[in-house]
Amino acid sequence: MKLPKAERRDQLLAVAMTIVREEGADALTLGTLATRAGVSRPIAYDHFSTRPRLLLALFQQLEDRYIQSLRTALAAVPGRLYSVADVMSSAYFGCHAEMGPEGPSISAALKGNAEMARRQQAMIDEYVDLMRDALRPFASVDDERLRLICTGLLGAAEAMAREVHAGRSSTAAATSAWSSLIVRSVAKPSS
Repeated sequence: MKLPKAERRDQLLAVAMTIVREEGADALTLGTLATRAGVSRPIAYDHFSTRPRLLLALFQQLEDRYIQSLRTALAAVPGRLYSVADVMSSAYFGCHAEMGPEGPSISAALKGNAEMARRQQAMIDEYVDLMRDALRPFASVDDERLRLICTGLLGAAEAMAREVHAGRSSTAAATSAWSSLIVRSVAKPSS
């Protein structure tokens, strides 16, 4: 059945995510995708052209979903640091729980390709900027330092997410710990 290009792309991405979920990112190739989606190889290549581009499209889809979820949650949160930290942490670990081990698997598969690393870094930069903007009203440091703090906080969240995925921590414990870390890293010192 011939689908419009955007619908076909969505279908291919859904099938690709299923492959990663069931077999891991190493099993995902454009040929495997075409076979599992019931389309010809040229259709898969027309949409993604290379395996790294397919992996990046999957990573981008996960990241876009998370960023939108976080933006929506932040827009509704009261203007208190603890509330903002709780929303950021709940959204981050909620997204990781929803995506399962596929996110880290896709991210790891993208390592080593310079073009993909640049694009992945642009996505991370967008998230760090979103964090900085949300935390700015509560910080006593300048934007450059706050951005570095947010970069470190994101790295800590990624490490905590690995612990959750490995079964060494619960999502609830990681959510609480990251929220506390955000507050302690950003809170203005009391006089």
